[in-house]
Amino acid sequence: MFGPCTKEAAVAMSPLFEELDYRPTPIGALSLRRRRELSLDVEVYEIKLGDEFLMSSLFTASEIALARLGLAALPGERLEVVVGGLGLGYTAQAALEHPALGALLVVELLEPVIDWHRKGLLPLGPGLLGDPRCRLVQGDFFALAAGLAGFDPDRPGRRFDAVLLDIDHSPDALLDARSTAFYGPEGLRALAAHLKPGGIFGLWSNDAPDRDFTARLAGVFAEARAEPVTFDNPLQNRPVTQTVYLARTATTADEAR
Repeated sequence: MFGPCTKEAAVAMSPLFEELDYRPTPIGALSLRRRRELSLDVEVYEIKLGDEFLMSSLFTASEIALARLGLAALPGERLEVVVGGLGLGYTAQAALEHPALGALLVVELLEPVIDWHRKGLLPLGPGLLGDPRCRLVQGDFFALAAGLAGFDPDRPGRRFDAVLLDIDHSPDALLDARSTAFYGPEGLRALAAHLKPGGIFGLWSNDAPDRDFTARLAGVFAEARAEPVTFDNPLQNRPVTQTVYLARTATTADEAR
């Protein structure tokens, strides 16, 4: 007769590495992996594009900070927010945790990523899909940002309190050439047109703050700044600094100055 299964026994029986899915996409082969990081005794989810790591559940501090910093800069209630890039879901979850969040639209290009959340292959999926404020939209964020109709296919021209973007590694390290024009002045102006007066554009970057890009934001928006986000890398035993850029559109008071 078998005895009770302890936590230690369950960990021992679970695979140390498992590829949960692998699919071709328009920008390359995408894979979802789950592994046990023995040095930390934690389960880690990773998404790879070809041989390149896109994201890991081991490092989520700056993705969470993107939502928290972006929404903390906004007054008011029932905020309407867009997140560009679903990924593992940490930015979207942090946005939903904000007490003033009213509606969240998450735009994701890659259908497999949405499917992984819907099937429960990723831990945050059930919570995101179970929240009536959250809606997932499959689409090209950069094409939608450049168009007049904007991000909501059900309400063309809808404007938002915040747009929070986490897709490319940085404004200079792109996953795909289709986003190149977005980071220039014309692309940023097109994005700003989808924000309400006083709305916030937040951008995640894997790199340290870039003065040139902050100045580019300041040339389009009423205010712009770069917020360093530093956290410990437990695998390398050293601190890592990434960046959240924040820019605000003009309000009536700004325009009257």
